[in-house]
Amino acid sequence: MFNDRISDYFEGVAAKYLKPVDADPDSSNQHEIGGLVKAGFKQYLGAPEKSEEFRFKAKQVYFTDDALAPDICESIVTWYDCRRKKPHRRPEFRLYYNSNAVTDLFQTGDFFLVAKMRDDSLLMICTPSGSTIESQLKVLFGLHNIKKSFVRGKMDAVELLLPLRLMLEDLGVEVSKPEIGDDVWLERLIDLFGGEVFPKTSEFSSYARSSLEKTVDPLGSPDQTVVDWMDHEEKLFRIYERHLVQQRLCIGFGEDGSNVDDFISYSLSVQNRRKSRVGHAFEGHLDFIFKIHGLRFEQGRGKGFTTENNSKPDFMFPGFSEYRDLDFPTDHLFMLGAKTTCKDRWRQVLSEAQRIQEKHLITLEAAISEGQTNEMKASGLQLVVPKSMHSTYSKSQAEWLIGLSDFLDVVKQAWTADGE
Repeated sequence: MFNDRISDYFEGVAAKYLKPVDADPDSSNQHEIGGLVKAGFKQYLGAPEKSEEFRFKAKQVYFTDDALAPDICESIVTWYDCRRKKPHRRPEFRLYYNSNAVTDLFQTGDFFLVAKMRDDSLLMICTPSGSTIESQLKVLFGLHNIKKSFVRGKMDAVELLLPLRLMLEDLGVEVSKPEIGDDVWLERLIDLFGGEVFPKTSEFSSYARSSLEKTVDPLGSPDQTVVDWMDHEEKLFRIYERHLVQQRLCIGFGEDGSNVDDFISYSLSVQNRRKSRVGHAFEGHLDFIFKIHGLRFEQGRGKGFTTENNSKPDFMFPGFSEYRDLDFPTDHLFMLGAKTTCKDRWRQVLSEAQRIQEKHLITLEAAISEGQTNEMKASGLQLVVPKSMHSTYSKSQAEWLIGLSDFLDVVKQAWTADGE
């Protein structure tokens, strides 16, 4: 299990909604952000003298709900006294940023967050107001009553759950660091898997379930069980990945060891493996829980396991042959999509089983925006979220959400109603 905290990566955070002077070039040509001092940010950025400018490396991010990946730019920002030419006036510190492909996307009214990282760099995130990213950042840093002036965030607002870790990594923040005991786990992994290549996800997931030292109860507490399995597997994966990547870096890339194209190709393969593996692991753990509960189901991976338009739902209960049998009662059919993060992809689930009016989607994503969940409800999609993450949603959302145990009960009750 991960033992790190938000404060291991961040020193301070503040957020606001952008005013015209912050983002609109027609209102200001300065590209400056003011108001950070009132949010207590001077303690992180310092107090430059009239003749000084403090420069910081900054990762600037713009992310919308319908984007598969954020726009990210590495830049340098300047913290300075905008009254430096007025020696007798009190200082007024502002953060100056250059125009680039990311900052050009900033819009008046956007949610804007600036964070001081432990490595002395800054993270600047901008996203449209009402987006899921905004909702998640507010939960992560305990941000409330955001207006047009900066509000200071908290470093201990919530536990750094796996879904929030994945969200931060989507934003370009690496939240995996070596911990005490990692070397013991690495030795076990090398003994089992050889230490040269990654094993199949199913094999790795099986070991994660069997090696979890925390007691879990997949029958009585399936919600917490799947979260604990995923969290433990992610920890083991990062330990093993770090070992394999270090080996690869020592070898180098290309004939002379410094081929840039080979390095970029390898880097992309590492990122793609992370994303695809976590989804397969999630489905594998769900598969294991469904079997323990004695449910009849099939996954849409095998040959012929399809619905209309050759769609392949992640899970079909009791199976695809029953789905294609028009005499089989529709109130005994259930379809469950499984996505670690929803983003805009949840709409794919809507067309995957036309016979089933209410479709279900299970996700590990925390704090999805109310706009998105309202659209899901209107589209006949019931969101399933492990119960430990319900607290990241608003009260009205939490009343609508169901947990994994609730979904299992719905399926069991439908099948037992007629004596199945």
